[in-house]
Amino acid sequence: MVDDEIERILTVPLRRTIQKVPRTKRSPRAIAEIKSFVARHMKAKPERVWIAPQVNEAIWARGIQKPPKEIRVKAVKFTDQDDPLVEVSLPEE
Repeated sequence: MVDDEIERILTVPLRRTIQKVPRTKRSPRAIAEIKSFVARHMKAKPERVWIAPQVNEAIWARGIQKPPKEIRVKAVKFTDQDDPLVEVSLPEE
């Protein structure tokens, strides 16, 4: 039987990309960067990546100007469809 889920813990580096955008656009850019990073590493389309509200709250915890420099996320890829869906959440530690 083929496994329908692929699960990985990823560390998303945000430092370089966030420092290149204006201060008032850093947290939204961090969310977009997480989505593209996970899509690239899990081999899915960026529009098929779903980010959990807890990840969003972790990025926005210090406001729009100071998102974290890196974040660890758990990515689960559901491959039972033609177009795989990837769910991004915080790892339980």
